[in-house]
Amino acid sequence: MAPAQHVPAPEFDVEEWIGTPSPLASLRGKVVLVEAFQMLCAGCVNYGIPQAQRVQRMFPNVAVVGLHTVFEHHEVTGPDALKVFLHEFGVRFPVGIDRHDGDSIPVTMRTYGLEGTPSTLLFDKAGSLMFSHLGKVDDLALGVMIGQLIAQPGEPAEVP
Repeated sequence: MAPAQHVPAPEFDVEEWIGTPSPLASLRGKVVLVEAFQMLCAGCVNYGIPQAQRVQRMFPNVAVVGLHTVFEHHEVTGPDALKVFLHEFGVRFPVGIDRHDGDSIPVTMRTYGLEGTPSTLLFDKAGSLMFSHLGKVDDLALGVMIGQLIAQPGEPAEVP
């Protein structure tokens, strides 16, 4: 893992929060795992979301946040359908709905250069992006990275 530059990552641009609003700035001082997903994505349902749920259970001091970033099937993946999906799958972490601005790719997805879903992002206590990966992430490797970030001393970065 490369050393953090302690420059706060860009804030997520969300239309709505389901659950407690969790902008990145409010989570500084904690390690943060963000799972970017689409509810109709098989990889998201089979391993991305379940892995985020395991992290939430195993690391109670890590903030886990979902980012519903829809780049296809817009007509059937709105907020009402997402709320039903989250209930059915027992998702208990807050989920932000990535904002659309007319482009087919949502704003936060573009800002972070995400290439698809599921994408896992890991931020250090200062709010710096330390890891971003498209696809399945090995549980053991993710646990090691989280443990390393938890062990790092750190104060939240100053927001310019």
